[in-house]
Amino acid sequence: MDGSKEKSELEDITVGLEQRIGAYESKLKDLRKKREQLNEEIATIEKYIELAKTLYRVEADKAKLASLSSQIITDETGTLPPQDTDVTNQSREILLGRSKYVGMSVPDAVHMILQEARRSMHAKEICQRLIEGGMHIRGKTPVTSVATSLKRDRRFHKVAPNTFAIIRQDGETKPLTQAV
Repeated sequence: MDGSKEKSELEDITVGLEQRIGAYESKLKDLRKKREQLNEEIATIEKYIELAKTLYRVEADKAKLASLSSQIITDETGTLPPQDTDVTNQSREILLGRSKYVGMSVPDAVHMILQEARRSMHAKEICQRLIEGGMHIRGKTPVTSVATSLKRDRRFHKVAPNTFAIIRQDGETKPLTQAV
């Protein structure tokens, strides 16, 4: 009976250890998921802090400009001309979680990006700008998804591996400019 008792105790020990290992692995998985969520929250908060600081600087500069303007420029009625608040409004939109590319397709947003850049860009850089602008890109590999969208759109020309430019309006297949 000693042999069977030892075997039974050994089985109890191994079953107990397997259960503990499973519990620890499950706990580790949960903790890693929480860490990932915290890292995402931290990144979001850091972005909001940077945007808030930018908005603060813009508002402070705007106030200084208004003060100087009131001393220098008035119209015939003695009132100040309306001020341009485009940068401030854009900052507020970003802080409110709105996107620069809301309602736009990937090719339309990329067309806008390439027009602003006035040069060809690699799909990785384009993808980064889209994500920074708040666009969610579907697919397991966002860079590949963006490149595929651009290859299918007649407005773009592939100038190098995964590098795209806008085709000129005169119908030429040459890009507006080459990559810098």
